[in-house]
Amino acid sequence: MSEFETIQSDLQEIKRLTLLGAKQVLTMSEVCLLTGLSKGYIYQLVGKKKIPHYKSEGGKITYFRKSEIEDWLLRYRVATADEAEQSAISYCVTKDKKGGDK
Repeated sequence: MSEFETIQSDLQEIKRLTLLGAKQVLTMSEVCLLTGLSKGYIYQLVGKKKIPHYKSEGGKITYFRKSEIEDWLLRYRVATADEAEQSAISYCVTKDKKGGDK
């Protein structure tokens, strides 16, 4: 591949990613790009209704709202060790004030 072809390819990729960033409604391929998940796995999630999605009027095309996919990706937050420690301390202090076990 020549340097010119490499630059053209890089520019096409930049264009594709820029368009993805601006879009609000995504296709199956775009969801795969956004999430890093395979098309087959996304199809499984759609089939099991485990990912938010929309169907075209005829039901043949699947669409996704970008904000819903981002929310879906971030639905299971894991607390940091510091947050867990603070929560445990807070629980113990609250429990003691309520006359819990000592």
